[in-house]
Amino acid sequence: MCHRLVLLVLLVAGCGLFLAFGQNSTPTPTGPKPLHDFGATGDGRTDDTAAIQKAVDSRQGSIHFPKGVYRITKPIVIDLDKTGLTSFTADGTARLVMAGAGPALRFVGTHTKGTAEPKTVPPGVWASERMPVVDGLEIVGDHPEADAIEANGTMKLTVSRVAVRECRHGIHLIGRNRNILVVDCHIYHNRGIGVFYDDVNLHQSNIVGCHISYCAGGGVVSRGGEVRNIQIGTCDIESNMSPDGPPTANVLLDCTGGSVAEVAITGCTLQHNSPSPDSANIRVIGLGKDIPRKGEARWGHVTIGDNVLSDVQVNVDIRDSRGVTLSGNTFWMGYSYNLRVEGSQQIVVGPNAFERNPGYDYGTSRETKNAVLFRDCSDCTLTGLHIHNVYKADAGLSLENCRRFNVTGCSVLDCEKVGVLLKEVRDSRLSDCLIRNDLETREPPLALRAIGGSGNMIVNNLLGNPFEIAKETGIVAGNSDGNGKPRP
Repeated sequence: MCHRLVLLVLLVAGCGLFLAFGQNSTPTPTGPKPLHDFGATGDGRTDDTAAIQKAVDSRQGSIHFPKGVYRITKPIVIDLDKTGLTSFTADGTARLVMAGAGPALRFVGTHTKGTAEPKTVPPGVWASERMPVVDGLEIVGDHPEADAIEANGTMKLTVSRVAVRECRHGIHLIGRNRNILVVDCHIYHNRGIGVFYDDVNLHQSNIVGCHISYCAGGGVVSRGGEVRNIQIGTCDIESNMSPDGPPTANVLLDCTGGSVAEVAITGCTLQHNSPSPDSANIRVIGLGKDIPRKGEARWGHVTIGDNVLSDVQVNVDIRDSRGVTLSGNTFWMGYSYNLRVEGSQQIVVGPNAFERNPGYDYGTSRETKNAVLFRDCSDCTLTGLHIHNVYKADAGLSLENCRRFNVTGCSVLDCEKVGVLLKEVRDSRLSDCLIRNDLETREPPLALRAIGGSGNMIVNNLLGNPFEIAKETGIVAGNSDGNGKPRP
């Protein structure tokens, strides 16, 4: 019995020594120093530039903004090669006010040669630069040249749950970057561009679930550079233009001076505002600097699907592009055009609703034309289009100086003057369409007018109104007026 007692005492004592040793030898976990420890006040009056920069340069990595207003007068520079992995986080209660010129946050990385392919990414980028993060922070401009976030040389920059207001540009992408995510952000009421691909070399970027609105220079804009793989999905993109500024668009892809391709715009609402000059919801300009002469469209490769588009001069405007597809979209209130395509090739337009909805009258029913126009284009397919109530235009659907078009299975209804206009169209087919106007009009409407052209087939259409077709246009056969009478 005594031996057991002695063993028990020794065991308890040993455990106590073990626990004491363990407690003394394990360091107490410590998180990053609070931003206030570096001297930041967050009172909205003090210049917190030096304090925030000090926190970044300390290499602690995680910079968290407690509730407050943090005023800065110079860009906070995040030189990732020196600072290492860095994130700026808040919970929606902190505001960063940029009271000087330039970006509030300037990210600079060294990924200036590698691509997104794993073997090209230097080990140092994975070790100390990958995925800089800005999350949960509001950034407000208080200077005419204040931007929110600028990135150059970054790999996997991630901007999420960020609100940007009153800046020049919201997210400014320059130089060279790879793999950008902009998710769940509010980019609102800025003087310049919401998300700006500014002559940048950038492949793989996603803009998802964002509100981008009231930016005077455009919503999402790509100009020049070499840009590939932009995915814009489930966003609300509105009124990113100004009546006093040059023409722009809610989404503008401009290859002038560079190239942009491999773009998907899906599941978005894009709208407003019609008073701005030549305003557009989506504008694609494919004539890049490497095109030897006009008419040789090269850039495009754009998918526009399942979007809602309204209330601008031109809902979708495609110029000198190729490989663009449109399907499943709803168009209305195109003050000049619902769709305008010029100088382009290999354009495929599937089922879309181009219509005039009385629920969105706003007293403008006679101001919006809603026309669909193809001019100087070739090798295009239009199928399943529903075009309704085009006013004050030459026709509901106009093809001018076009070649090798296949137009089939379309409904062109209640258009004021002419349903379908073919002007100098060659080597094309118009078949199996319903073209009819049952509205009371001042002048008798025409279902179809074909002027000039050659080598065409106009066959098996239901034409509910008279038509005019020049003899040289091509073969005209099997058309009907719906009352058992052929329209030869």
